[in-house]
Amino acid sequence: MKMNRKSFIKKSVGALLVAVPTYSALSCSNDDSANGDPNIDPSARDCFENGANAITITSNHGHTLIVSKADVAAGVEKEYSIQGGSGHDHKVKLTTTHFATLQNNNQITIESTTGNAHRHDVTVACA
Repeated sequence: MKMNRKSFIKKSVGALLVAVPTYSALSCSNDDSANGDPNIDPSARDCFENGANAITITSNHGHTLIVSKADVAAGVEKEYSIQGGSGHDHKVKLTTTHFATLQNNNQITIESTTGNAHRHDVTVACA
């Protein structure tokens, strides 16, 4: 059977409409890695000097978080995108209490917003 251009386009678009959401749902792995190094000696971490970043993100699939040293010093509530290399976004909100904890060079764990029917726990530590 010969397929004309219109049929080819319809079938291709239909396949993409099924494949992309399926890929997104399956891409959530059990990789808890992030952009920070969880193996750095905690006593060597300094939020005022180096800022902070996510050392773990549960079920990570490309998300990242970096908090600048200026944001740590300011200590003002702020919302961050953790999209990174992922195909979708989540947000995390650091409160003044979170920043006070980081200013004391302690780590925090916060929950991301829900997106693509899932969420992540994000552990942030001084770099």
